[in-house]
Amino acid sequence: MVTVNGDSAGAGLIVSFGEMLIDFVPTVSGVSLAEAPGFLKAPGGAPANVAIAVARLGGRCAFLGKLGDDEFGRMLAAILKDNGVDDAGVSFDAGARTALAFVTLRADGEREFMFYRNPSADMLLTEAELNLDLIRRAAIFHYGSISLITEPCRSAHLKAMEAAKEAGALLSYDPNLRLPLWPSAAEAREQILSIWDQADIIKVSDVELEFLTGTESVEDEVAMRLWRPSLKLLLVTLGEKGCKYYTKDFHGSVKSYAVKQVDTTGAGDAFVGALLGKIVEDQSALQDEKKLRELLRFANACGAITTTKKGAIPSLPTAAEAMQLMGSA
Repeated sequence: MVTVNGDSAGAGLIVSFGEMLIDFVPTVSGVSLAEAPGFLKAPGGAPANVAIAVARLGGRCAFLGKLGDDEFGRMLAAILKDNGVDDAGVSFDAGARTALAFVTLRADGEREFMFYRNPSADMLLTEAELNLDLIRRAAIFHYGSISLITEPCRSAHLKAMEAAKEAGALLSYDPNLRLPLWPSAAEAREQILSIWDQADIIKVSDVELEFLTGTESVEDEVAMRLWRPSLKLLLVTLGEKGCKYYTKDFHGSVKSYAVKQVDTTGAGDAFVGALLGKIVEDQSALQDEKKLRELLRFANACGAITTTKKGAIPSLPTAAEAMQLMGSA
């Protein structure tokens, strides 16, 4: 599959689709957004985070999405290029702003979000603006659920998935639940699950597992409610406790690494980027439990390192940093 979808520059391209935005993170930890004395500007957006995570770890990745034709949008496009991400799928909208998100981890451990998107450029991506040639070159096509919330981006998302699937790519889905962006919790649940059966790989957090199943538990029988015969791998991330994995032939859990956490923003994206970067190199890990467990140890290390600094993209690790953490544990 990889060789079919690889291009002349080499095999194993990962295309990440969706939103890229500016995260504003408080200059001090453990406060609410209202209490924050100031904010640090950090590039973010889960699909873009994943793309840069892949590239920083030495993989080949492209980002597909829409930015505002403004100072922030041009800054974000430059950040993609500076981090070695192919920006051939990026378009700009002169009539809409780049999205902003204010995000904090309060003292009680709860994350708090405030979004400025009314509408932002990423929501206005159309089917006609999709770089289908880029999508068809993907060995893995990765996406979230925020691009499903409104039209025209929803139709563009569905078209991109269809094109990637027809071209033989593995489809990777991280719902990345952001309830404040949805009209209602019921709508969020319905739409997130509406494309569930099309993915090959799905990663959910423990909070998303609870939301989608309606059960406050991470036990195997609860996670298996999200299993579908079409899946090759289902992952449940458990924060500092590591992750659980499920395939049709085996399941288990892998512990994470103890670090001093500063900001958890982007940790799940680092995990996904590390996971996909390894799978695109060797898809046999999806059927080989020993290989998969080693891969997940690496992904856990990448996620853990990302929590040790503020912001998502600035804190994404290199492979050497991940291996150092694994070696010192």
